Amino acid sequence: MSHVTLIDLEVHDLSALRATCDELGLELCEGQKTFKWFGRHMGDYAIPEGFTKADMGKCDHVIKVKGNPNAYEIGVVKRRDGKPGYILMWDFWQGGYGLQAAVGKGCHKLCQQYAAKVTAKQAQALIAKGFSQHKSVNAQGEIILRYTK
Repeated sequence: MSHVTLIDLEVHDLSALRATCDELGLELCEGQKTFKWFGRHMGDYAIPEGFTKADMGKCDHVIKVKGNPNAYEIGVVKRRDGKPGYILMWDFWQGGYGLQAAVGKGCHKLCQQYAAKVTAKQAQALIAKGFSQHKSVNAQGEIILRYTK
């Protein structure tokens, strides 16, 4: 079955995405033009808005699970609305055969880690002004960043 959907994350910093992948045991394969998924759209799930059946499985870069050649992959796809950045597309059927275990349900872990990386890069200006960064993880697994002076 095909259950390809978009991940609720816009990517504007590939170096932050690469670092996030490294932390989660994933690999960002820049320039890879197709990602592993079921392989054909079965009509059992809506095609993401702005895409066609012919677009499924095509991308600009790929996120793979290291050490799991059976896992489906995440396609990193240039936005279709003309704005800069990328969106992420994946097939979550059967947990992506190990992909969901690595990135969290709905790719929550991947999104959280990426947001923390981007925030940390932007926070360097605050740190240069004398602020301290304090990172913690709450009971729901969400990353909390606090800055104090």
